[in-house]
Amino acid sequence: MRMFLTVRLTRTKFATSFIPFLIEDMSKRSLEALAVLAVIVGTSVLLQRVAVPATGQVPAGVGKAAGLKTPWGDADLQGIWSVELVVPLERPPGVTSEFYTEKEVAELDRERAQGSVFGNHVRAAPGSEADVNGAYNSVFTSQRPTGRRTAMIIDPPDGKIPPLTPEAQKRQATLREYERALMQNTVVCKDKLPGCEGNSYGAASPRREETPPYYLTTAVNRADGPEDRGLGERCMGGFLPQFRGGFTGIYIRVIQSPGTVNIVYDVGQGQGWNRIIPVTSARHLPSNIRQTSGDSRAHWEDNALVVDVANFSPKRDFQGSRENLHLIERWTRTGPDTLEIVYRIEDPTVWTKPWTVIQEFKRQSNEANRIYLEPRCHEGNFGLPGLLKGNRADDRAFAEGKGPNPATRCIAGCTSPEGRDSLSLR
Repeated sequence: MRMFLTVRLTRTKFATSFIPFLIEDMSKRSLEALAVLAVIVGTSVLLQRVAVPATGQVPAGVGKAAGLKTPWGDADLQGIWSVELVVPLERPPGVTSEFYTEKEVAELDRERAQGSVFGNHVRAAPGSEADVNGAYNSVFTSQRPTGRRTAMIIDPPDGKIPPLTPEAQKRQATLREYERALMQNTVVCKDKLPGCEGNSYGAASPRREETPPYYLTTAVNRADGPEDRGLGERCMGGFLPQFRGGFTGIYIRVIQSPGTVNIVYDVGQGQGWNRIIPVTSARHLPSNIRQTSGDSRAHWEDNALVVDVANFSPKRDFQGSRENLHLIERWTRTGPDTLEIVYRIEDPTVWTKPWTVIQEFKRQSNEANRIYLEPRCHEGNFGLPGLLKGNRADDRAFAEGKGPNPATRCIAGCTSPEGRDSLSLR
């Protein structure tokens, strides 16, 4: 967790080098007056230093959130905000309460400190594909403290995503069968490792030559083109709703003007984007116009910004929902340095009922932080072309009898879950 300390120092009129000279010529009354002045000044400096909190923001409890207004009268949501605590989207198995106790939070922090986001401190067999695939350096990942909420989902009350519709279950099974077929000739299935559930080891599947049943948003065990790789690898990981932010967290900057709210998202590995929300009574764009983060239309309800988001692209996937996803967001300033967003999520083609999520942000210092406005994802710039070239070289080597069948290599879903942080990616 980052902590920024701001200290305000006050310079008095008297330079310390002049004090001995002044003392020699002063009467007893002057000395007494100077002593009183010194106490007052010293106390003032000390109070000013103590009063400024570690975040560099207004102390909690000073002023009311309802009184924080823009010059034109809207609730003021502006600033740099981050999700500082780890809260899983769904409530973990065996947990029944809405909040952890302080003791349970401390125990989870100790447990999570033994793991890492990728489990990359636990080595697989040296030289194995799982070992190479798990070699992501943990210096780039964030280990945030555990939050007291046991789930971001607040409705249904059990903290779980509602059941899938039969239609959604069928789509999910179809895609899973395709993904598993591309893995069946790899060591993952041969050794019955995680990632081959429901499948068995065998010869390379003829399905490797098939077009995927749906547009892929996660990588499959093939690299015939960029579309075989996940959105994150293609530097296209920024989209709504943004609950996890990958393994680096979520940082947003809110900028307001009359009639518009602008939100800069900095998430994942520099896969940020700029979202412009018009505050208007105008209708959504025509239904044939689809966007990666949907089409937003907002209005104010007292101090809450209510945003209706529709027209999502079918080339994005959120828990199985694509073009029919519908979000209603409520952005509320809950304190001088706290902000919450409550999402109502619905898609009748995917879930049997709507569900609700809460996300809580902490305000960060504008002076001590910076959000970069341009995406900075280098995997897509360098790593992806290199991966595709390497696989074309493997194809040629196999065709010439100089290398193994590329179908035996694991290039997606090969890492072991051992040693992973129990909450970081839930």
